[in-house]
Amino acid sequence: MQDSFDVTTIIFLALAVFVIWRLRSVLGQKTGTERAPFKPVDRSRTEPQPGRSEGDNVVRLPGADRALPERNAETQARDWRGIAEPGSAVARGLEAIVQAEPGFEPRAFLEGAKGAYEAIMIAFAKGDRKTLKSLLSREVGDAFERAIAEREKNRQTVETTFVSIDKAEIVAVDVKNRVAQVTVRFLSNLITATRNADGVVVDGSAEAVVEVPDVWTFARTLGTRDPNWQLVATEAGA
Repeated sequence: MQDSFDVTTIIFLALAVFVIWRLRSVLGQKTGTERAPFKPVDRSRTEPQPGRSEGDNVVRLPGADRALPERNAETQARDWRGIAEPGSAVARGLEAIVQAEPGFEPRAFLEGAKGAYEAIMIAFAKGDRKTLKSLLSREVGDAFERAIAEREKNRQTVETTFVSIDKAEIVAVDVKNRVAQVTVRFLSNLITATRNADGVVVDGSAEAVVEVPDVWTFARTLGTRDPNWQLVATEAGA
């Protein structure tokens, strides 16, 4: 009896081992349908994947572009209060910039434009070519260079003091081929005087505050790493 029990036990144990071995051999095989481990961002990849632009962690899903019109409709309702009238050409131009660069903020842009306006005016008065070069397009830079050279030839100097910038408003926006141009009308109060070699004021006044309207256009290629806008056109404002 004991021997029969032992033989039966051994047989069942052998069957159990065989079954376990078969299960492991089957479950351990890869069928080609397993999911890869989830990774929020795979930083080891160096080549762009299909549907992915280089440096972009978002894969463009098939049909995803169909969601764009709805998103555009939402952005058209954006509140540009104090910057542009709803539905105006300026508002549409600002929306085009935001579509290309969601981080663009018109109010911050205007603050930067005011800083650039003052910096350029002072640099021009001092003949600071280095500062002007980084802020002006080639065409505007050439025009400023000619004016500075003519002034130096005549041994004249310019003194400019900013009293205030009373207004800076966006009056036009144009986006074409990813190049954005934003035109700003400035209204500033300055003290400006041009002196000859003897120090005599030959233009302007060294004491009087004058109101100066200017219309300047700044441009930048959207989507680039360089965040700086350059002055590409100037005209006297009314």
